[in-house]
Amino acid sequence: MPAGDRNRTPALMLQGTGSDVGKSLLLTALARHYARRGLAVRPFKPQNMSNNAAVTEDGGEIGRAQALQARAAGVPASVDMNPILLKPEGENGAQVVVQGKMEGRANARAYHAMKPSLLPRVLESFERLSAEADLVLIEGAGSPAEINLRAGDIANMGFAEAADLPVVLVGDIDRGGVIASLVGTWRLLEPKERARLKGYLINKFRGDVSLFDPAFAPIKAETGLDCLGVVPHFAEASLLPAEDALGLDHIAANGHAPIRIVVPRLPRIANFDDLDPLRAEPDVAVELVSPGKALPVADLVLLPGSKATLSDLAFLREQGWDIDILAHRRRGGRILGLCAGYQMLGREVADPQGIEGRSGSVRGLGLLDVATELTPSKTLRKVAGTHLATGAPVHGYEMHIGRTDGPDRSRASLLLMGQGEDGARSADGLVEGCYVHGLFAADAFRRRFLAELRPGHTSTVAYDQVVEGVLDRWSDHVAAAVDADRLLEIARAR
Repeated sequence: MPAGDRNRTPALMLQGTGSDVGKSLLLTALARHYARRGLAVRPFKPQNMSNNAAVTEDGGEIGRAQALQARAAGVPASVDMNPILLKPEGENGAQVVVQGKMEGRANARAYHAMKPSLLPRVLESFERLSAEADLVLIEGAGSPAEINLRAGDIANMGFAEAADLPVVLVGDIDRGGVIASLVGTWRLLEPKERARLKGYLINKFRGDVSLFDPAFAPIKAETGLDCLGVVPHFAEASLLPAEDALGLDHIAANGHAPIRIVVPRLPRIANFDDLDPLRAEPDVAVELVSPGKALPVADLVLLPGSKATLSDLAFLREQGWDIDILAHRRRGGRILGLCAGYQMLGREVADPQGIEGRSGSVRGLGLLDVATELTPSKTLRKVAGTHLATGAPVHGYEMHIGRTDGPDRSRASLLLMGQGEDGARSADGLVEGCYVHGLFAADAFRRRFLAELRPGHTSTVAYDQVVEGVLDRWSDHVAAAVDADRLLEIARAR
């Protein structure tokens, strides 16, 4: 269809000068802003690479960032909001999830060859979303200046051309070199791609934003682009779920909090937004321990999810963290494993079909009398139930491959409605694991669990209210810094 066809849904694409420049959170803020103005907003990301995923209302999985964007827009998350999700694993490259369902695995070269065949399905999802929206906000991936990956691109300019979209560039001034990044990106684009650019946004500015004013004219002279806003740094953004593991670099523990929870930072850590409700507690320090460092003394060692259980278990041993965990256990410390972390706590993890690489099995940490066998099929569902030890209601989702069984399963961690028992506990109750992500978002469970770690501890944090409050304040912060009316005009002129 020709540009400016008024029968088409207004749409705008944010592309970045690089990864982690803040596209996801800017789009989240804009989604909340325009939804509060009465528009039916839908977020969309053609291709995402992340091990931080969410289960949708329609029974699939998408990137966690798109689930947050849907929440900001006030609509249920749908698989069409992120039709292609790549989940990096170990030796086998990445899981390829298409419209919510895993369709196999591919290394980088094989996936590059697949992309042209995936574009029709990406466009199909985009059209379905467009049909129910007043405005679609689209997020690119990485940078359009990655010209070595331009052939067959479905994430940035390739998709923008296929869907005929206007594009706004996003640059991150916090990392330095933002002027060169903007101008360099523009120079590396083809003329037809440059024509799609309608302006740029500067993100994460610290200090007096007027200090950037002298840069506007030189950037305009080089690119012809106008600045559509300079967004000041917003510290509370760290309380929102991160898109991928790059977000972990910005997490700092509260060193003075009385409750200390340590988490080994595994190479393929997944669904680490499990930690976010704990980080929102003022009396809790969540410390992600980097490779090369010992696990410190803590109230709880939490083993997180992983997209490569066997290789991350091997990495854990290489770091000597298994020794630290066993020492923590001997001191009477609490240990909790979630999903892959639960699998690692058992006697053995077997991979007879080579799902994660070469077939075989590895010895687990032996802290729960259970064993796991990885299987090709993936369990993917939302769940609700009760934490048996505390009696508190819980809710969350399962997203895993593998079956776990053994004597300690007779002491289940959870009783799930319509699903039965899940997880296992040691005889003394100090070691526990389960397959459910998102447990700590349930306020009553989180409060009782923390009170067990430190008797007498009380909490008044209502996590959903925390997230909603941050979303509102972030939206107001961005709307005050950008030309939201001009962005909407650009989307409507599509």
